[in-house]
Amino acid sequence: MVANPGGGSTEAGGGPVRHIPVLLKEVLAALEPSSGKVILDGTFGAGGYTSAILGAGADVIALDRDPTAIAAGQALVSAHGGHLKLIHSQFSQLADHAPEGGLDGVVLDIGVSSMQIDEAERGFSFQKSGPLDMRMSVSGVSAADVVNRAKVADLIRIFHYLGEESQAPRIAHAIEKHRAEKPFETTRDLAGLIELVTPRKMKDKIHPATRVFQALRIFVNDELGELAQALFAAERALKPGGRLVVVTFHSLEDRVVKKFFSDRAGKASGSRHLPIAHERAATFEPVGKPMVSAGEEEAQVNPRARSAKLRAGQRTSAPAEAEDMSLFGFPNLASLGKLGA
Repeated sequence: MVANPGGGSTEAGGGPVRHIPVLLKEVLAALEPSSGKVILDGTFGAGGYTSAILGAGADVIALDRDPTAIAAGQALVSAHGGHLKLIHSQFSQLADHAPEGGLDGVVLDIGVSSMQIDEAERGFSFQKSGPLDMRMSVSGVSAADVVNRAKVADLIRIFHYLGEESQAPRIAHAIEKHRAEKPFETTRDLAGLIELVTPRKMKDKIHPATRVFQALRIFVNDELGELAQALFAAERALKPGGRLVVVTFHSLEDRVVKKFFSDRAGKASGSRHLPIAHERAATFEPVGKPMVSAGEEEAQVNPRARSAKLRAGQRTSAPAEAEDMSLFGFPNLASLGKLGA
């Protein structure tokens, strides 16, 4: 999964933005930004979505958990004279930054940004050697902490569930043996071991380490938990008629968003074996097609758009429901806090 939060190819704050925002036309069509509206961009990145929303006349509150993105975005803040607020925050906390009257829209572009992937020192990619880090917020437990300290059983669960890696047991046991002699420090340390343990076959389309790196990144940044909390927060923060637009790049993320919108559609609770407990008022109504993907033309220009999926909903006047994480069926994985220094 390679997301491109807020990437852009237009000028931003007087300088070129390095990346192309995925499904930009579709995002704007679903959000319907215009003068007088306040839109929250929960994944600012390089400012691509934010710039386009500002260009449509709306005010923007933009969040990013990465301090380097916040620093890089200050020129865009200055260029838009009070119409853009850029805040260092995780998007799970977006309701804390909403105006008293509520938001007209929320857009979330899930995953790691292209900027982070491209910077070897961030440790997200094994294409270039760098520290085994992967922390979007540049603080807390790193990927190195996880592979050097987690129990084998926990590594197997992380790789299997978050990376959908069929060779998870073999890789986890090899990691345990290797770290007993020398701790993992760099991305190449880990990728090199995985290449030895599960050599690439001629038919394989991806590198043998791809799924493990994905799993570690999702785990280190609690990406699925953050996404679930952000969906609940958006439900609280949006005013009636406000739009929630989410772009995902992996089946795990898309499943979370799909489950949320399905649950909030007001279906009656209970099962086919039991009496219906009560009717539930919908808190979101669908916007457009249930799922929108990138067209072939965009995919050719930006290969990272090939796996992108957009889902959108419009907030009703019904009260926000309880924040029940069991809705998503997340497994019990190792505690991040216990793996820290």
